[in-house]
Amino acid sequence: MPQHSRTTPPARPMRADARRNYDRIVTAAAEAIAEHGAEASLEEIARRAGVGSATLHRHFPSRQRLLEAVFRDKVEALCATAADLAADPDPGHALATWLGAVARHAMSNRGLAASLMRGAHDGDPTLGATCHTMITNAGADLLARARRANAARPDVSIADLLKLVNAICLAVEQEPDGAAQADRLLTLALTGVHPAGETARRRM
Repeated sequence: MPQHSRTTPPARPMRADARRNYDRIVTAAAEAIAEHGAEASLEEIARRAGVGSATLHRHFPSRQRLLEAVFRDKVEALCATAADLAADPDPGHALATWLGAVARHAMSNRGLAASLMRGAHDGDPTLGATCHTMITNAGADLLARARRANAARPDVSIADLLKLVNAICLAVEQEPDGAAQADRLLTLALTGVHPAGETARRRM
């Protein structure tokens, strides 16, 4: 995964050691959530991060705040991937690759997103809109490049493509091999059912 800037911590500047602890906690939380879901033990997260429970709670006074930081960090990684793909000499391939990353992001975050929604009254009310805007803007830049290269239809919007990815992920999220199915169905959607699928992909 490409390097990306960490989720922006609270406005007051952190000491270097505090920032390291913050980053370790977010990384450990993401790993624990991937394995055990959004209800992963805070004590286990602190242990993985190599910090005490008091340090974890000092940075994140509630589970909701920690989940928000993990989710925002994942969105920043997705946007960083889009920025890296902007250098791909094949804009159509870059767009398709990024949409695959969006699908993996969606599949891995279903439980996290649901938990964030349940606790929304205790968290950042702007998180959902902010992250959606970030993802939309990142994808719009890739789509614009694909259009200029005649690798995407002029009437396709980034909103269309994100809805398509979301619909595919919703359809397979309960399947044991949901991530693999999502990848296959997204490829099918982008290439079409005609044997000349590569040509179809270039005319999304």
